[in-house]
Amino acid sequence: MLEYQDLIEQTFEFPTEEFKVVNNELHFNGVPLMDIINQYGTPLKLSYLPKIGEKVRTAQALFAKAMAKYNYEGNYTYCYCTKSSHFRFVLEEALKAGVHIETSSAFDIPIIRNLHKKGLVTKDMNIICNGFKRELYLKYISELLNDGFVNCVPILDHMGEIDFYEQHVNVNTKVGIRVAADEEPNFEFYTSRLGIRYNDVMDFYRRRIEGRAKFQLKMLHFFINTGMKDTAYYWSQLTQFVELYAELKKICPELDSIDIGGGLPIKTSLGFEFDYDYMIDQIVENIKYICDEQGVPTPHIFTEFGSYTVGESGAVLYSILDQKQQNDKELWYMIDSSFITNLPDAWGLNQKYIMLAVNNWNRRYHQVNLGGLTCDSMDYYNSEAHTSVVFLPKVDKDEEQYIGFFHTGAYQESLGGYGGIQHCLIPAPKHVLINRDADGNITTELFAEEQKAESMLKVLGYEGVA
Repeated sequence: MLEYQDLIEQTFEFPTEEFKVVNNELHFNGVPLMDIINQYGTPLKLSYLPKIGEKVRTAQALFAKAMAKYNYEGNYTYCYCTKSSHFRFVLEEALKAGVHIETSSAFDIPIIRNLHKKGLVTKDMNIICNGFKRELYLKYISELLNDGFVNCVPILDHMGEIDFYEQHVNVNTKVGIRVAADEEPNFEFYTSRLGIRYNDVMDFYRRRIEGRAKFQLKMLHFFINTGMKDTAYYWSQLTQFVELYAELKKICPELDSIDIGGGLPIKTSLGFEFDYDYMIDQIVENIKYICDEQGVPTPHIFTEFGSYTVGESGAVLYSILDQKQQNDKELWYMIDSSFITNLPDAWGLNQKYIMLAVNNWNRRYHQVNLGGLTCDSMDYYNSEAHTSVVFLPKVDKDEEQYIGFFHTGAYQESLGGYGGIQHCLIPAPKHVLINRDADGNITTELFAEEQKAESMLKVLGYEGVA
């Protein structure tokens, strides 16, 4: 009978740059995970911080390579969209790698203020303010502009938004326009709810921006939900967008930048294949080709990568509490937490992650279902991206088995309600930060303890009871 390690090595190209096995135990980016488990226990969330800067530098290098190849006369700016993960350690690590910032709601702005106070954000940094904006968000943006954040660019999501800046901003202001993209053909509606529709952009510019000293249209913004993929749909949408830029550039000399959004995918399987080099090369080539054909200068390119920046830095480690044989075919491994609370995308969107055993790689394997602790029937994980089943090492009930879900660093804390109440009051697990010192040695820091009953009782109005 094959061992678990045989299964993985025969199914994938394994070991990989990120994963290897030493003495039947899994290492993640060179970090021996059993050492982390022995020190901190499970359930446990971890963030491997060096991965964040690595991803940023990779994209920066690929855009620089493509721009040099095609003699592209424009700059590239990497923005990090904070909604993917607002944690301090993520922003600080990304900023070290030279990112600029894209925001999506009012409370992003106090974060920028905090980072500026610490000297990590400067007033000349690009701050791209996206989203449909309520009054508080508009107020905070206006205050940034009045305080001298000269490259803060509010992206107009609807035509009435500019009225607030007209009344409350006291300085000349750069603005952008978000263009409402067509959704994928099989989507439930045709056009994005966000942005100004194509047919209105030119008229809006002429009526509200052209000839006004207070406003300069500097950027067109574009985003589609499917992300950057080598499909006819993506290329047709990008072409339509760049053609609008070229048309508008002919009457608006100040327009010099496009934001082509985010959406570079992350690895959700050991069998993941995506040619980042090719995709970025083709994006740059297509933008240059259209602009040359239209006789306009190529724009500066902005992207706003979120999941790509932070997703692959994250992992969640569980122990198997018990085995339950529910019928002849269904064996359940019960984890010591919940998929619904820890990995809401796995529950709500059927998102797949890289899932691997942490120990016992020399054991035989069998098919299992993974069950969470809540009473919800949907709190389970029973298939992976490459197959409709889950295999894990076969162990006796009194033996310790640990498993890990990897590349979980984007969105899960915010969607899961980090710091608040959880389904069935399952506590949020410990969170450990992993870094490397100047000599490359592994360092760890406990960012947050496992959530306590007192914090949940306070949210629920039982303060002082526990």
